[in-house]
Amino acid sequence: MTSQLSAICFRATRPSDLARFWSGVLGWEAADGPDDGVAILPPDPDGFRIRFLPGQEPKAGQNRAHFDLTSSSPEEQRQTVARALALGGSHIDVGQRPEEGHVVLADPDGNEFCVIEAGNAFLADTGFIGALACDGTQEVGYFWSEALRWPLVWDQDQETAIQSPSGGTKITWGGPPVAPKTGTNRLCFELALPAGADPEAETGRLVSLGATRTDTGGDDSGRMLMLDPDGNEFFVRRPR
Repeated sequence: MTSQLSAICFRATRPSDLARFWSGVLGWEAADGPDDGVAILPPDPDGFRIRFLPGQEPKAGQNRAHFDLTSSSPEEQRQTVARALALGGSHIDVGQRPEEGHVVLADPDGNEFCVIEAGNAFLADTGFIGALACDGTQEVGYFWSEALRWPLVWDQDQETAIQSPSGGTKITWGGPPVAPKTGTNRLCFELALPAGADPEAETGRLVSLGATRTDTGGDDSGRMLMLDPDGNEFFVRRPR
């Protein structure tokens, strides 16, 4: 039984405040289950939720992953940008060129995200969160394709992308050069095991694909911390 992508986790200095920002930008509702913590729910029940975990480590450089939000028209792009700014976001400069059509913003905790211009063919039919764009190697793209059993939808010039067989958000890796990792990533994946799954068998499968176990063990919510082949943290959440 393969684990599923259940959440994208943000480590946040003020989890509840950041949840309110992203809930307002995306129009997602807050989760209210006893095991949810601070999280917001996607409109599609098959999609991933966004979970906000407490973290006090200062931000060092650009995140290794960021959301690309889609637009169906120039007006919708302007509306998304205006909504994000009204909720506490800000414009930032990460070296984008004036002729590029996307808008680069940061959320109130400094996490980068992009609002993509209308007409982007690669993100067509993905939904509002078109992509989680990651800094990473071709190897890590292959790892996550096998780990989640999501097919590769792009594999060229060491750039890779995967997408669930049911569609939705793509996860992309830009290939080399990959910036050195500094500290703990602010964004990470959370995988959930189906009911009845053997946690040891699944973690063993992930290790066989290139993941690494950590010595931190699990936390009170049943999340076990592991590392992917690029050294990025991810959680495997045991069934309850």
